[in-house]
Amino acid sequence: MSNGVSIHTDKRATSRDLHNTRRYMPFVAPAMVVMVLLVAVPFIAVVLLSFTNYELAMPADSFKWIGLRNYDRLLFGTNKLLYYSLGISVGMMVVATVLQMLIGFFCASLLNRDIKFRGLAIACLLVPIAMTPSIASQIWKLMLNAEFGVINYFLKKLFNFSVVWLDKDNSLPSVLLVNIWSMTPYVTLTLYAGLRSLPLEPYESAVIDGANGRQVLMYVTLPMLKPLILLTLLFRSIDMLKMFDVPYVLTQGGPGNITEFIGLHIYRTGFGVTTLVGRASAISVILIVLVGIISLGMIKLMSSEEKG
Repeated sequence: MSNGVSIHTDKRATSRDLHNTRRYMPFVAPAMVVMVLLVAVPFIAVVLLSFTNYELAMPADSFKWIGLRNYDRLLFGTNKLLYYSLGISVGMMVVATVLQMLIGFFCASLLNRDIKFRGLAIACLLVPIAMTPSIASQIWKLMLNAEFGVINYFLKKLFNFSVVWLDKDNSLPSVLLVNIWSMTPYVTLTLYAGLRSLPLEPYESAVIDGANGRQVLMYVTLPMLKPLILLTLLFRSIDMLKMFDVPYVLTQGGPGNITEFIGLHIYRTGFGVTTLVGRASAISVILIVLVGIISLGMIKLMSSEEKG
């Protein structure tokens, strides 16, 4: 008897859910259509183009389906530039993301205290976020100029030396510097909002139990803030992996190919040095797969933390 009632209740709940879905569908449908047009259609087009020999301005009779030939040339050919671009992209993602998270958490902790001019500090942090990355990179390019840049001007005045910031030895650290400057405020404000939303009761209990500052940080603050930290880490990792605008403006991938990150490599393959759009699409698919793997790993880690 109870099983019959349970089944009947489940059917009523299912029909009610379907009814609610139909009610809300007219409101959700426009956003779904936009998402399909902006995400699904370009994604399908890129995947299909990756199996062709398509080049810019190619005649229609030369357009052919070549299967996995683009992937074979990229992964097993003699030109290993793809592996170099992936290597420096992953390395930059790890280093920049870790530094952004550490500096951002430190700054967020300072803002979370009762300090003067906190509102002014938050307003200053909004400036790099509000600036277009290409414009910010152009300003940094002027500041890093070896002869007329303001940074070398102060280095000469104060320490009597200068640095060629965008040469083969310093171009990667320069790109890292600009990325940290531009995106650390985002991490800072995100973690600061998380700190402000934490409940006070665990801190009061920790003080009563005699916990010191380090113990409060390790056993109270970080465990409660961990979901937000992981989510911010996920967003920053994906954003760093597909980075394009900063190295494009600062170095255009040079000197040589030293700063040719994967996003810039896709551009130069399809629209820059060569016009091999099919091959560039194959690189894009490889990047999508890599981003998907990293995202799934981070999401599984977040899910395990929530269950734990």
